[in-house]
Amino acid sequence: MSFQMILFYAGAFLLALGLLVIVHEMGHFLAARLCGVKVLRFAIGFGKVIWSKRLGRDQTEWAVALLPLGGYVKMLDEREGEVASHELPRAFNRQTVGRRAFIVVAGPLANLLLAIFIYWLIFLTGMTELKPRLGTPPANSAAAQAGISAGAVVRSVNGVVIASWQDLRWEVMRQTMDRQPLVLEAITPQGNALRYEVNNLQFSLAETEKDPLTPLGLVLYRPSLPAVVDQVLPASPAAIAGFRPGDKILQVGNKKISEWADVTAVVRASVDQRLVFILERAGQRLTLSATPQMSGKDPAKGGRLGIGVRDDPAAFEQMTTLVRYSADEAIWRAVAKTWDTSFMSLRMMGRMITGDLSWKNLSGPVTIADYAGQTARLGLSYYLSFIALISISLGVLNLLPIPVLDGGHLMYYLAEFIKGGPLPERVLEIGQRIGFTLLALLMLFAFYNDFHRLLVG
Repeated sequence: MSFQMILFYAGAFLLALGLLVIVHEMGHFLAARLCGVKVLRFAIGFGKVIWSKRLGRDQTEWAVALLPLGGYVKMLDEREGEVASHELPRAFNRQTVGRRAFIVVAGPLANLLLAIFIYWLIFLTGMTELKPRLGTPPANSAAAQAGISAGAVVRSVNGVVIASWQDLRWEVMRQTMDRQPLVLEAITPQGNALRYEVNNLQFSLAETEKDPLTPLGLVLYRPSLPAVVDQVLPASPAAIAGFRPGDKILQVGNKKISEWADVTAVVRASVDQRLVFILERAGQRLTLSATPQMSGKDPAKGGRLGIGVRDDPAAFEQMTTLVRYSADEAIWRAVAKTWDTSFMSLRMMGRMITGDLSWKNLSGPVTIADYAGQTARLGLSYYLSFIALISISLGVLNLLPIPVLDGGHLMYYLAEFIKGGPLPERVLEIGQRIGFTLLALLMLFAFYNDFHRLLVG
């Protein structure tokens, strides 16, 4: 990856992270002001302050610190310093349990509201996505046994309306986590209604981690594209072998080529194996030899030559659809998507704790930065969807009943309400230590997963 690309990815990550932190802390800030609590500092980042300015009647310090991974709102509190007698009513610790809980929950709530707003905006303006059109399933798969044939467009899964391939992935993942049989309502290219029942769900949850559709044999429909080379990457095996844009591939080894998918299948299965290609160039036949290299550091991705297929606008239209809704429907769909994603996040966390899902699903800042850069390159809608997803994750994570997180404070307030008075300082101190230990372990897992992905691809 070039230095410019690294800067682009880092910029996309910092922009998303900065927005999420500002929204989260602004939730705490506005709730505190609404409850009459004095805010001393609104900080983005931790560590050494690199910029600050005092504003407003209370001369609140607005600060930016060196380490951008988070932020905080510091409120007037007797536990952190002496408070003048005339300002005691504005101290955080002097507020009722309900007010303190409201101030604490306002941060995660702001992140969830941001996700709702982003999804509403995306649903309202529209987003080009892959159609939920099914391809030919692998032999003996659950989809093949259900009689699924290529070309059918899925309209619903177990009664839930499907508008895109992403919707299909999401709903299948939801249903298969509970081992629910799938009933797919679909439409053929000729307009005939079909009903498929996929009942053979004999696979582990671990198999669905990367793609919930593959274990079932549900594959994306890919239109037939002519085997004509459009791009040749510099210094790639294809460039070294002498491939040129416009070459039509007729045969690879003993295999006759009828479409681009045939080329892809052979190349992926032939890492470090010399292949003989018969091409047609300017009406003449010629023979070239090339050896596919492993794609990245993951052998599962197969081989690559460094050639790209010629775009086909008609094929693009067959595979994509514009998903857009009215303002009223968009808001309800945005709320539903935020709720479903939040609930699914909690379920995934629970499955990781019980061991049903791998801790490899936990991602750290490096992986998040990678996704930030990838989605930013795809377009604004994809980047905003990424921000909404991370905003939901941030909101849900902060609501977990772990001391030092917002959810931990809510747990303390609930105990205080039941007890009828504040918890002993010793209990709070032990809780803080446990909370920091748990967060440190989570961060270690996340960073380990990040570096593992960098090393193996």
